[in-house]
Amino acid sequence: TGTASGKTLCYNLPVLHHLLTNAPARAFYLFPTKALAHDQADQLSTTIPSAPHMPAPIPIATYDGDTPTSARPAIRSQARLILSTPDMLHTAILPHHAKWSEFLGQLRFVVIDEMHVYRGVFGSHVANVLRRLKRVAHFYGANPQFILTSATITNPTELAERLIEE
Repeated sequence: TGTASGKTLCYNLPVLHHLLTNAPARAFYLFPTKALAHDQADQLSTTIPSAPHMPAPIPIATYDGDTPTSARPAIRSQARLILSTPDMLHTAILPHHAKWSEFLGQLRFVVIDEMHVYRGVFGSHVANVLRRLKRVAHFYGANPQFILTSATITNPTELAERLIEE
């Protein structure tokens, strides 16, 4: 769909609803750049507290190379929605999956925004990282639903199926 057409709402609304109604559930949002992840986190931080009838705020966090080492354990244990990049998933999360067992065991959604970026060699790499994520999540008892979005691609179904192998 086109830029500014509401893609973010299309995945935020069901994911946030599920997080609000299922206390242990976790979600992971992947963006091609950490700047985009931070922009989305800022938007969520202003949207979530203003939601009417919210029983408690949903702890969200960005997790990237700029995340202080001292903050990382708290993010792993407390955040229910983490925004990051495929590279961070590859280098800092999956190799240390035992530290992420609680989060990964409750992982219900993986959102991959701007999927059109993940083509060619880089797309192949990201597909392998997602394969590892699925395998590790299954190891901890989770079977997350993948949600992929793109504003500028003519074959979204084909690319999505290749990326997540479903």
